[in-house]
Formats: sequence, C-alpha cells, structure tokens
Amino acid sequence: MNLTLKVWRQKSPNAPGRFITFQADGVIPDMSFLEMLDVVNEGLIEKGEDPIAFDSDCREGICGMCSLVINGVPHGGHKGTATCQLHMRHFKDGDTITIEPWRARAFPIIKDLVVNRWAFDRIIQAGGFISVSTGGAPDANAIPIPKADQDQSMDAAACIGCGACVAACKNASAMLFVAAKVSHLSLLPQGKVERHRRVTNMVKAMDAEGFGACTVTGSCEAVCPKEINLTFIARMNREYLAAWFKGK
Repeated sequence: MNLTLKVWRQKSPNAPGRFITFQADGVIPDMSFLEMLDVVNEGLIEKGEDPIAFDSDCREGICGMCSLVINGVPHGGHKGTATCQLHMRHFKDGDTITIEPWRARAFPIIKDLVVNRWAFDRIIQAGGFISVSTGGAPDANAIPIPKADQDQSMDAAACIGCGACVAACKNASAMLFVAAKVSHLSLLPQGKVERHRRVTNMVKAMDAEGFGACTVTGSCEAVCPKEINLTFIARMNREYLAAWFKGK
C-alpha cells in the first residue's frame, strides 16, 4: 500500500507546530501502525532528516504509551484497540492519514507526537495507592471478596492510563481515568479504609492539573482501549459525595 501521512511536527514545547506531509510507500497490510511509522523514520534518517518523535514501549496494548490521534480519533477508533495494536490492513491503498498528539492543556507537547503525561502520575501520587497494612499475600488472599466486586475491581484496574479519554473529551476531562483508579481500590476491603481520603485527594489533584469538567458525553468510553465503563464515573461521584458528608 502507498499512503499519504499528514503528521504534526513541533520541535519543542514552545516552538510553533504544523502538519508536514510524508509518503509511506510499500506499506505491508500486516504491519502495525507503529511499525509503519518506524519504516517512515528509517527513510527520514537515511536522508539525514529528523525522525518523527512518538511514544511507544510494550507495543502490546499494555503500557498506554502509544498516544496518537489518528484521523481525529485517539488510537484510531477501533474498539478496544490501542495504537500499537492497530494494523495497516484497516486502511486502504491511497488513503491520507492525519496523525497528531493528544490535545489537552494538562498534556503539553514535548516534541512532535510526544506529550507530557506527568499530570496522571501526580494524580496517582495524591491517592492512588493503599498505605495501610494489608499483610502478606496469603493474609490478603484469606479475605473473602464477593465475585461481583472482584470482577468490577479488575475491570477498573484494566485502565492503562494512556490518556485517550482526555484527548477525546471536548473538555479534556480526566474523570474516566480517575474514576477507574478510585474504583478499583475502593471496591476491595483493603482499599476501603482510605476510600474517602483517596477520592478527595485525587479529585483535588485532577482539578489542580487543569483537566476539564465531565459532561458525560461518553466519548471517553468510546475510545478507551481497555473499554473502561462510564459507570465508574458515577461510582466515583458517589464516593466523592460520601467523603464530602464525612468531612474528608
């Protein structure tokens, strides 16, 4: 396949950016999207040009590093699929593909398609952990947990913190990410001890980072590569309201 790529290029956080057009010729349909970009970069390096900067690590849909907006949709728009799992067979010969970074004030651009997502790390540092003593693994395993709670907690824990929810939201809200992190701990007995302090501190940190408000459009759930359910936001809101009444 021969493709035309319109890629956002920006040398540094404060430099002006613009779309640059590249040709990607001889693309093999079984290539992943990132492998296609690797081939394009190899050609740029051979010509002595600066390669396109983009994030990646595991390339297995686990780490959440592959943060690209493809044709206006984070991760390319295929249900439950991260950019690194998107294959070129989903495109057609002669297609024009627009590639840009996450667009959010809380995710400043570092270079080209790479954004700084430290805001998520700071939210986790504010409360996304269990600090109470839970004993060793055998002790923790001895605590009976209802199957429904286990399943919901694991569903929430599947969040990889990629930031697609923020990139898709018209308000750049991080509610789905924070809700997943709050929910997966508060559903378990080990996490209930700090549940009120956790949700209060994480929501406070989210607001301080400059993320927008949630207006429940559902765009976050639609692009999430781990299909985190919108109902976790409702759960977090209930947790936050309970914490407010408790004066936490």
